[in-house]
Amino acid sequence: MATPLRVANCSGFYGDRLSAAREMVEGGPIDVLTGDWLAELTMLILARTQMKSPGAGYARSFLTQMEQVMGTCLDKGIKVVSNAGGLDPDHCAEALEEIAHKLGLSPRIAYVSGDNLMSRLDELRSAGVDLAHFETGEPVGDVSRFITANAYLGCFGIVEALRAGADIVVTGRVTDAAVVCGPAAWHHGWSRDNWDALAGAVVAGHVIECGAQVTGGNYSFFNEVPGMTRVGFPWVEIADDGSSVVGKHDGTGGEVSIGTVTSQLLYEIATPSYLGPDVTARFDTIRLEQVAKDRVRIYGTKGEPPPSTLKVAMNEIGGYRKDLNVALTGLDIEAKARLVEAAFWIACPYQREEFDHVTTRLVRTDKPDPTTNEEAVALWRITLKDRDERKVGRAVANAVVEIALATIPGYFNVGSGPSGGSAFGVYRPAVVPAELVPQYVTVLGGDRTIIDSVAPAGATNVVGEPGPSVSPPGGPTTMVPLGRLYGTRSGDKGGNANLGIFARSDDAWAWLDEFLSVEEFQRLLPETASLAVDRYRLPALRSLNFVVHDLLEEGVAASSRQDAQAKGFGEWLRSRVVAIPSVLLGRS
Repeated sequence: MATPLRVANCSGFYGDRLSAAREMVEGGPIDVLTGDWLAELTMLILARTQMKSPGAGYARSFLTQMEQVMGTCLDKGIKVVSNAGGLDPDHCAEALEEIAHKLGLSPRIAYVSGDNLMSRLDELRSAGVDLAHFETGEPVGDVSRFITANAYLGCFGIVEALRAGADIVVTGRVTDAAVVCGPAAWHHGWSRDNWDALAGAVVAGHVIECGAQVTGGNYSFFNEVPGMTRVGFPWVEIADDGSSVVGKHDGTGGEVSIGTVTSQLLYEIATPSYLGPDVTARFDTIRLEQVAKDRVRIYGTKGEPPPSTLKVAMNEIGGYRKDLNVALTGLDIEAKARLVEAAFWIACPYQREEFDHVTTRLVRTDKPDPTTNEEAVALWRITLKDRDERKVGRAVANAVVEIALATIPGYFNVGSGPSGGSAFGVYRPAVVPAELVPQYVTVLGGDRTIIDSVAPAGATNVVGEPGPSVSPPGGPTTMVPLGRLYGTRSGDKGGNANLGIFARSDDAWAWLDEFLSVEEFQRLLPETASLAVDRYRLPALRSLNFVVHDLLEEGVAASSRQDAQAKGFGEWLRSRVVAIPSVLLGRS
């Protein structure tokens, strides 16, 4: 039996802390350094970069990090696995080779490709593959409108690259967890039908994929966490059976606790069956144990065979948008908003119905009896979208400017000068048969190997963990914000948003499970009242997960919400005042 493998993370998104790679390599023992750069929005960003500079569709910040740590990694035998290759993993690998040459180093570099389907869309359509929508099953239709189309590959291309002796592996679009699961499967020699071990590694990858979000970042109870001004990045130690221990280097800020791990487990998930290309990980079987300070064991995870299809992230340019904001100050806020909107449409060179999409919001950030000018201000916000760039150009912006002296008292606009509109992208998740998307593993200066993306057939009969068996407390109640007792984590899933909420004691979980129905959720968050909401129970984690469909419209790049990625969605729920049993508040 192989010893556990310690895999560290140094990036949760494109733009994360540049020094994190050096901190993880020099701050303590690790076996593998990984990082995640490819949020769904990042693929659109890289596509626009690639349009301007062909071959440059990869995360350049990864190269900066590797220049800092490549020599140390080679000296210590630390493998590097990253999805920073983006749309151009081959060019990213070549750029790494140039850095190595400049440093006088000779690492073995490999890249994994095959995920990019852009050049194959017509071929796939001609072969009868309709690239059905991931959720609705709607056929894709005309494919000429897309600028990216990348299948989410699994971990076994990475496994092959490591078997070939690669010191550094860069990939295109693989699942976020694959950069952790791949090294674990390679190190432990797992077969492709070792469902439970693979599921455990996927969960470990999910926990550390967003970097400091599992060590105290974005944590509801941040006031309880030490060293929050400079939180350390995480590592996970994966055992032969797929169980793992999450930790961080000693002496770094933040914490690793059942709370921080639970919070991250709830991030950007949907049903308890977490689908992937290698395995379906059952999040309703996960169990957690605090084994030491800043050490949490994850165990008991069960896996099932994955779907026969791969998810495909597709992006198109949806058109152009203009966001305009007018400040409304002091008294009569709603009347001022009505006047500004009416005057805007008279001044606007186009009628409302001539735009593809119009959203208006009255954002009530004002306070009664304000003690500062800022506390007296609300915002009238309008978002205009159209495929014709001219319709959201300067003429529209000028319509806001020209009413400045002729409408409401106290008028001023916020962050919306007389400029043109900006392009926005639309995200569309699709599916493609796994058998049509092989992985290509290329070692620079060596061979190319083809890895089948089809997982072996299999059947399992997994039953979720029942969780605590206690009755919800009754008795007197106290009106307090829900977040005084419960933590949340929320995020985007394409045009949908998820919101996970967790308790930190068994009786608090029992009350939450009984209290927070879909109907109560929609009452507390009126913005969701007209939308479809799914509710999922995760009793072993003392958690509920809600998925709100279409909250983010066509995805984060197109959303007209102020919080376009739903990152603050959960904190909104925590701020709502409800009647909680007083006995629970006394125990907390």
